[in-house]
Amino acid sequence: MEEQIFQQRTDLTSLSEAVMSIRNEIKKIIVGQDEMVKLIIAAMLADGHVLIEGVPGVAKTLTAKLIARSLDTGFSRVQFTPDLMPSDVLGTPVFNPREAAFEFKKGPVFSNIVLVDEINRAPAKTQSALLEIMEERQASVDGRTYPMASPFMVLATQNPVEQEGTYRLPEAQLDRFLFKIIVPYPGEADELAILSRFHQMGNTQVNEIVKPVLNTQQINNLKLHIRNILMEEKLLQFIAKLIHQTRNHKSIYLGASPRASLAIMNSAKAIAAMQGRDFATPDDIREVVIPVLRHRIILAPDKEMEGITEDDVIKQIIQGMDVPR
Repeated sequence: MEEQIFQQRTDLTSLSEAVMSIRNEIKKIIVGQDEMVKLIIAAMLADGHVLIEGVPGVAKTLTAKLIARSLDTGFSRVQFTPDLMPSDVLGTPVFNPREAAFEFKKGPVFSNIVLVDEINRAPAKTQSALLEIMEERQASVDGRTYPMASPFMVLATQNPVEQEGTYRLPEAQLDRFLFKIIVPYPGEADELAILSRFHQMGNTQVNEIVKPVLNTQQINNLKLHIRNILMEEKLLQFIAKLIHQTRNHKSIYLGASPRASLAIMNSAKAIAAMQGRDFATPDDIREVVIPVLRHRIILAPDKEMEGITEDDVIKQIIQGMDVPR
């Protein structure tokens, strides 16, 4: 029995070391976005997708590209625009005269890590093309189903300020994202560090600095460990009570769905494993609650007018609950 526990913890130590290697590669370029990098890695291990929101120039796209660069996997980038069609994302049948038949030419979404830049710029028809892919890991085109390779993760960015020419994501699609990460401006010290680092880099290309540290098979093996992380019954009850509170809170018009409960559980397990633990704690849950819930609840109109945010209400709910020990 002791030997089994030791073996399991050895595996989790290798997982935490692999995660640290990825974070160290990203730190060669990115300054002060440790929380965003940590959550993106956790989402990958928990088999989820990430929505990244922030004003232009805060390294949303660069961070996503560098994380993909640190992994020896497939990577594709799609710039969403108002004239983008579903076939531009999924692919389209192309006639092959030699075979006298149509062949399906796969679009950029058929990769391991897919960066969707400015997802709210594409019309609803194109946005909805991602729904089946994100949830079921497959695409249906012309009556045929094409499975996605594993690992598969969508990293989508959006600008919260500029609303002209954008299409708001429907709640059904927002619910497919494991996390919504809000990227703030860097502090003054971080701003100086960014200037210094890029000044010292000179003509060196970013892709030459960040090296791959994990391949596809290694990532899939690490993901298997997440499912075996222990979570006590009292923690499951804590998650269920928390979600129930969002459905009965005076400041919330629409509460979180059962998908949110599973998202908190799975992402908390990923955070625990990233720290080399084979069990989850209340702190792991509290770390992921806000990024899991902030895009899954809708505030009451009067609370929005008062300037209250989703984060404020979630913090209020957590503070009013008894945290299990």
